Amino acid sequence: MSDKVTEIQKRVQAARNDIIQFMLDIVAIPSMESQLKDVGERIAQEMNKLGFDEVRFDKMGNIMGRIGNGKRVVVYDSHIDTVGIGDPASWEWDPFKGKVENDILYARGACDEKGSTPGMVYGLAMARDLGLLDGWTAYYFGNMEEWCDGIAPNTFVEVDPKVKPDFVVIGEPTKMQVYRGHKGRVELKVTSTGRSAHAASHQLGDSALYKMLSVISGIRDLDAHLKTHEFLGKGTIMVTDTRISTASINAVPDGFTIFIDRRLTFGETKEEAIQQVRDLVPGYLRDQIKVEELFYDEPSYTGFVFPVDKYYPAWALEEAHPIVRAGQETIRQLWKETRPSGKWSFSTNGTYWAGKAGIPSIGFGPGDEIYAHTTMDQVPLNEVVAATEFYALFPLMLSEKLQ
Repeated sequence: MSDKVTEIQKRVQAARNDIIQFMLDIVAIPSMESQLKDVGERIAQEMNKLGFDEVRFDKMGNIMGRIGNGKRVVVYDSHIDTVGIGDPASWEWDPFKGKVENDILYARGACDEKGSTPGMVYGLAMARDLGLLDGWTAYYFGNMEEWCDGIAPNTFVEVDPKVKPDFVVIGEPTKMQVYRGHKGRVELKVTSTGRSAHAASHQLGDSALYKMLSVISGIRDLDAHLKTHEFLGKGTIMVTDTRISTASINAVPDGFTIFIDRRLTFGETKEEAIQQVRDLVPGYLRDQIKVEELFYDEPSYTGFVFPVDKYYPAWALEEAHPIVRAGQETIRQLWKETRPSGKWSFSTNGTYWAGKAGIPSIGFGPGDEIYAHTTMDQVPLNEVVAATEFYALFPLMLSEKLQ
């Protein structure tokens, strides 16, 4: 084993400049709002250079590369779209050119989640060259995730390429630790209806906004009383957006909608969460206020549509699960240390892989999620390179734990 580790580390260091340049290239390509074509082509170029057996876009527009034809299937999942940049003036540097300071790359998508892509692509190629993928079919899956967690892996399994993996490694930032779960969520909207009138004669109208006030305050108070799980933590609820329908600023609103982010811990169901919100609606308003689960049916940039509910189950694996132990052993073999396993505070594609499809999954990636979606979006380049070692050795460690 020590010889294999030494060889992996030797090859990773030899490829260090190429790995870092690859990282700089992909963050420089905007991929906001799931526009993956250009960055996907750059990733495809690297996979072709490294001799992947198959490199192509799927029907949805995600990029994938395959190595091997073994009976067991492992997927390395990294979403390569990003959120927008907001007000450009809020950035102290060009968010796409970025900057490197003290070996830290600052750029949009550096942390969430392009940072895992170079290591995954190079790591799989090195694993192949060293015979560590014997018996495996391995995929790199660069996908769209920001606007609907899990939709891309759902299409991977059910539409194209119609493959159900045996195991998945999710490349969201984990501070170079093994993560084994996170809370789920359901997204809701609550809509009230009213009657418009001139604001000067508002008694002739019926304010849709005022009807919602008790619901909003009830949601605020409900948050403190939600269930807690010893590993995943407490469920949460938050009003995150509003929409108003009104003839003008001088009119009584005849429609008002709030949007809710409800994080679910173990012991909470989607149905329970929806009912909790319905119970906040006063009885005399239940024919005027409607609570609904959100639905996603937006076309991808290729025009592909895959309708799904905006429900994302919580998931977690035990420390003793073979894939978790394989991840921890990979860290021990490479860096001669142990690191605690953890969980994300946000949601990932694990909501589908592990939550809906029941596929054992872990997370491992460079960077710290606290920088995701911020103007300080960043990742240490040493971690981007070191993660390559993990992705290269992990299939062998997993094979050993499955024996």
